[in-house]
Formats: sequence, C-alpha cells, structure tokens
Amino acid sequence: MTAKTIVTLAFAALAVSANSTVAIEAQYECTAGTRLHAAFSSPSGSPGSVVLVFSGSSSEINLPQVVSADGGRYANSDMEFWIKGREATLTRDGKKETCHTN
Repeated sequence: MTAKTIVTLAFAALAVSANSTVAIEAQYECTAGTRLHAAFSSPSGSPGSVVLVFSGSSSEINLPQVVSADGGRYANSDMEFWIKGREATLTRDGKKETCHTN
C-alpha cells in the first residue's frame, strides 16, 4: 500500500466518522402559524433527541426521543414533536398542529 493510498483511506474514514456526528437541522412551518427550528441529534447518538427553537424566542426546548411505531417521536410531559418524512405533528398545551419543512 502506498503512502498516498493510506492518506486517502485515512481521510475517507475521517469523513465517514465526522458525518455520523453531525446533527440534522430543519425549519418547520405549522398550520396555526407556529414556526420553529429543529436540530435532531446525530443518528449515531443514543438515545436521540431534538432541540426546538420557536420563532421569536431564544429559549431552547430539548425533547428526548421516545418509542414510536412509525416516524421519530420526541416528547416530555409538556410537549410532543412527532415527525415522519417532511411532516410533523406538534402537540403543546393540549393542542395539535401539523407542520411541514420549508
């Protein structure tokens, strides 16, 4: 194996490991006018989580991933954010709204 091959393989391994730690981020717009930014934990992170920041607010809400039969479900005792594809359902204060990525 040449030095060039070894360096190339090292960079490829570094790129793969770096990509597995990158959080996935998305912007959502909901039917009741709510806008939010969601930063999902890395797929390699366990357990998963999402950090939500609502438009007009600087505070972050961290929701842990919980068991779901379909899609990704993140919830605590006050809020639930359930995603499937480009859609999500946000439930807070007992009210549900459908959200879509921008």
